[in-house]
Order: sequence, then C-alpha cells, then structure tokens
Amino acid sequence: MITNFRKALSLTTAIVMASSAVAYAEPSAELIEAAKKEGMLTTIALPHDWCGYGAVIDGFKKKYPEITVNELNPDAGSADEVEAIKANKDNKGPQAPDVVDVGLAFGPQMKAEGLLQPYKVSTWDEIPAEVKDADGFWYGDYYGVMSLLVNKDLVANTPKDWSDLLKPEYAGQVALAGDPRASNQAILGVLAAGLASGAKAGKDAGEAGLKYFGELNKAGNFVPVIGKSGTLAQGATPIVVMWDYNALAAKDTLAGNPPVEVVVPASGVLAGVYVQGISAFAPHPNAAKLWMEYLYSDEGQTAWLAGYCHPARFNAMSKAGKIPQALLDKLPPAASYEKAYFPTLEEVDANKAAVTGAWDSVVGANVQ
Repeated sequence: MITNFRKALSLTTAIVMASSAVAYAEPSAELIEAAKKEGMLTTIALPHDWCGYGAVIDGFKKKYPEITVNELNPDAGSADEVEAIKANKDNKGPQAPDVVDVGLAFGPQMKAEGLLQPYKVSTWDEIPAEVKDADGFWYGDYYGVMSLLVNKDLVANTPKDWSDLLKPEYAGQVALAGDPRASNQAILGVLAAGLASGAKAGKDAGEAGLKYFGELNKAGNFVPVIGKSGTLAQGATPIVVMWDYNALAAKDTLAGNPPVEVVVPASGVLAGVYVQGISAFAPHPNAAKLWMEYLYSDEGQTAWLAGYCHPARFNAMSKAGKIPQALLDKLPPAASYEKAYFPTLEEVDANKAAVTGAWDSVVGANVQ
C-alpha cells in the first residue's frame, strides 16, 4: 500500500531541484465560467494553520476573486464533515458544504453512503492509484506522520517515544489533537501508540492503542482537552499528539513563545493520508470542481508542501523538477520518516471501528 509515497520520502533529500517555477494547466474556460456564475464555494474543517490551508485558500481567492469562499467550522473533525453533508442534503444555503477533506477511512464510507459525487481532476494520472477511488469519488491529497509537539517551557525532558509518556514526570501533560470518537487525527494517534507496542496494524493495534491511553489516563498523564497550539502555549496541554505538519506549522506560528520541539517518536511512526471529495448535494458543484483543479495543480500542491504536507503529486512533481529546493530544506530530515508505516485502507477501517467503538469503555476520558 502506498509504495509510491514511500519512495517520495527518500526524494526529499535525494533530489536537488533545478527550478522553482510553479505552473499548471488551466481548467477549461467552461468550468471557470460556470463556477464564477455560482459565485461561492463552501468549505468545512479547514483551519488556516493546517497543511498551509490559509495560503491555499488565499491563492484560490486571488485567482478567482469572483468566487466567495464560505468557510464553515474550521475546527471540525472528519465525522463532523460527514454529518454536515447528511444534515444539509436538502439545504442549498451557506450551511451546506460543497467539498470535504477527510481521513482516508471516511472516503469509502461516504461513497458507500451516497454522499459524494465523482470528479477526476486534470492531473488525475499523477495521483497514486493506491490512494484514490478508481471512479473518482475520493482521492488522496496529502500525508504526514504522527508526532509530538512539546512546550519546552513546561517540559524539561523531551519525550522520545510513546513509552516515555507514561512516566510520572509527564503527569497532566499529554493530549490528543481531537476527540478520538470523531477526529481522524486523534483516531490515528491511538493507532500509532498501538503500533509502538508491537501490535499488528488494524483492530489489534487499535485495541492496543486504547489500552495504552487507558493506562495513560489512569496514571493521570492524559489531559481530556483537544490540544492545539493555543492550549499548548497556555500550558493546558504541554504535549500534544498531532500530525507533523500541524506541529511544524504551530512551531512557526508560536515563533519561540513558548519554545517548542517537534518529535517523531522512535517507534510507532504512523503515516496518514487524507482525501478530498465533492458533496453529492453540493450547492456549488462547478465551484467545487474548480477548487479541486486548483488543489491538484502545481500551485495548490506546492502550497500544501509549504505547509509541511507531502502532496499527492509529490513524486511526479519531483521528477519534473517543479518543487523549489527551499521547500524541501524546511522539511524534517528524511531519516525521521524511514520507519513510517502506511496502513492499508482495511487496517485504517478496522482501527477506526475499534477506537470509536471502545474509547469510552476502555479509556473513559471525555475529550472536548
């Protein structure tokens, strides 16, 4: 699964780009005109500091100023996005999402429930087959690895692995960056902890991860608060389990106040893929398609990379010399990713079922 993505990781250090130019083929004039007539695009669950989305959205607005971007609930999780589409099936107003960006496991789920419509972007062939629906209902957009964001003002000894977090010195300090009953990021954070124990990816690792967080909670080290850069800076969640791209973006945002460290654990290095899709009930279907064209253009993919996310077209763009070396230099060393495990869709689904179904009974922490 996702062998192309494995190759991409080594390319971050092996390839020296000769060009920093960013160019891409224009969408059809008919699509652009139809999208402009609709005049609006409604997104959901896109925090501006997540994967460089602030710059992505600004770039789309600059290119298509006739289209207003209506941003719903930036802090929502993948499950919230699914529910938002269900709740607004018959609503053509501003509360109905046109597009979603969800965890890998949610793509097939939404397709099966009839919540997505198919669309293949012009750069479709450069999206690895392992992370896209053959019929175009959902398609991988970017990936990263699970990491620890650490407030160095409050944490004297930076944890290096999952097992360290169980130590008494980390009492009341460890949080997940979402509710593990709904947030893909948090659900996979549990999977990563389970993998670190040696459990097989999927249901076994999910159950092992639940046991780990149960122990963490029993020890008094787990904080049932959704961790963000703000809660970390305030001291409410000194250590937050989150995707590396979110952690690195938070480090930039905090700018040394407080000083932070981003750690990829020594074991249980989990890589996670997110996917895009267009709502089957999108009030602005042409604007949604134009948004997808922008996201999968060289410009959109490069903007995600600037936000520390490895975009889906990373391999193809690398081979074509389209990625500025300055962006590659800002990424963590390739060695941090050498042990990264890319779970299959079946493993992700099995883990999701295990975690969402038993978090309350096994861990018993109401994360909010």
